[in-house]
Amino acid sequence: MNIEIPPGLTELLQGYTVEVLRHRPSDLLGFAADYFARLRDARDQEEGGGGTRKVVSFDGEPMQTESNGEEEPDRGDEDDDYDFEPAVINRYNRRVSVCAEAFNPDEEEEDTEQKIVHPKTDEQRCRLQEACKDILLFKNLDQEQLSQVLDAMFERKVTPQEHVIDQGDDGDNFYVIERGTYDIVVAKDGQSRCVGCYDNHGSFGELALMYNTPRAATIIATTEGALWGLDRVTFRRIILKNNAKKRKTYELFIESVPLLKSLEASERMKIVDVIGEKVYQDGERIISQGDKADCFYIVETGEVKILIKSKTVTSTEVNQEVEIARCQRGQYFGELALVTNKPRAASAYAVGEVKCLVMDVQAFERLLGPCMDIMKRNITHYEEQLVAMFGSSMDLRDPGI
Repeated sequence: MNIEIPPGLTELLQGYTVEVLRHRPSDLLGFAADYFARLRDARDQEEGGGGTRKVVSFDGEPMQTESNGEEEPDRGDEDDDYDFEPAVINRYNRRVSVCAEAFNPDEEEEDTEQKIVHPKTDEQRCRLQEACKDILLFKNLDQEQLSQVLDAMFERKVTPQEHVIDQGDDGDNFYVIERGTYDIVVAKDGQSRCVGCYDNHGSFGELALMYNTPRAATIIATTEGALWGLDRVTFRRIILKNNAKKRKTYELFIESVPLLKSLEASERMKIVDVIGEKVYQDGERIISQGDKADCFYIVETGEVKILIKSKTVTSTEVNQEVEIARCQRGQYFGELALVTNKPRAASAYAVGEVKCLVMDVQAFERLLGPCMDIMKRNITHYEEQLVAMFGSSMDLRDPGI
């Protein structure tokens, strides 16, 4: 489906958004009604009269709007609440912020923008491909799209305590980590705190580019390191268009996953944007007991069996894995180690061909906070299962082999 945005809508909403941000009204609905009523009055004045220019007063500088009529008569007490500055509908206005930029990823128009290419040596290309091989945002790109993305990426060296991005800034680049450690710092209520870190792999900066919002956190290098950046134009042209197609494929399935029903629709769509897809063949091991956790899995098709090697069984059975559960379409696994910050407590194997949606640990922590209580409650259920089978839940409290 190709939705056509009516001419002037983007500028109209941009003007309203700017006024909201400047006035910060408590009653958004009343503010909108008053704003658009005055904008309509200004238009009516323009259509009704003679050839002068009208100035609509505002809290600081006035803005001139075209008018063919007399000066607007005094409105008396009507102006007490807010003085508005109706937007000038002009496609050549300077962009106030990336947050106001219009982009329709569903448009099928032919690409006319010049492709960005940063030349690289063979050695740089190899390092870049290695750094990008596990980036979920790139998993669904075809070979031509991936090649364009790699061509457009540029290397950035960082030093300890260097701020790569700052909370509140406009998004300019998406970054893939080649090496180095980085703190994720969020400021709230005047206090800054470290909410996580990246350790020699991962990526960041995609949310501001996807949703045209300011940076949600500050990323600070804690060691020397190297990053690969992708400019916002290429990111939006390739990654967002690809994600729009992915949304159409996955949105109905994600809505059907019981765990995610407590999320708002917009939150579920953010999950669609960051998940990747992996296919496993019959008997293939998906996760291994004792390994460090790096991903969360939702079964899209097929069946997954969960097995555990228990420390509480007899010595003759010590190397035997025991099946404790099966996961089918819409069910999930791999969350336990991410919630408890412990190694994997069990292994998972494909039964027949299995297709899973995969979310990395950074996206899991960032987007699934509202579901955390549900997943923590599941820990009690897992403990009860292990006690029933082995007489102890030690394997859950002290996972590993």
